[in-house]
Amino acid sequence: MVRLLLVIVMALGGVRSAAAEQPPKVAVFDFELMDTSLEGEKRGPQADEQARLRAAAQQIRVGLAESKRFAVLDIAPVGAEARKANLQACGGCDVDLAKTLGADLAITGVVHKVSTLILGMQIFVRDVRTGRLLAAVNADFRGNTDESWSRTAGYLLRNRLLAPNYGAPQ
Repeated sequence: MVRLLLVIVMALGGVRSAAAEQPPKVAVFDFELMDTSLEGEKRGPQADEQARLRAAAQQIRVGLAESKRFAVLDIAPVGAEARKANLQACGGCDVDLAKTLGADLAITGVVHKVSTLILGMQIFVRDVRTGRLLAAVNADFRGNTDESWSRTAGYLLRNRLLAPNYGAPQ
């Protein structure tokens, strides 16, 4: 396997001089919740979980921008349309929305809530030009708290999306 960043760069048209090329433009959409817990059936989406979904996506945006490896685009122009869709099951509407913004990459995320204790976060990176899935990273976590969500998003950012040796042979 090759490094995740190298895969993304190659998928975008090959490796070129870093000085001559701008970093890939990325649209990071707000994350979505898939609640299969019994609580979700009874009470529906909660404000604290909705806030955590937005915060997790924002944490990824900030981390990618600070890495200087990506130019993070503002999704506000397509935000309302994105919130109406289930980006994980819309047949590529995330790619279409990202294309509207002029992005090279579309990043979506979903948090699967099994119970208050057991959750999992998945992040998907797609090539806007081809619609091809370039990466899918995930981590399970325990506890439905601001801290556990933030730590999980940070872990996936550092150790999967931006890790220099992610996917490299051992």
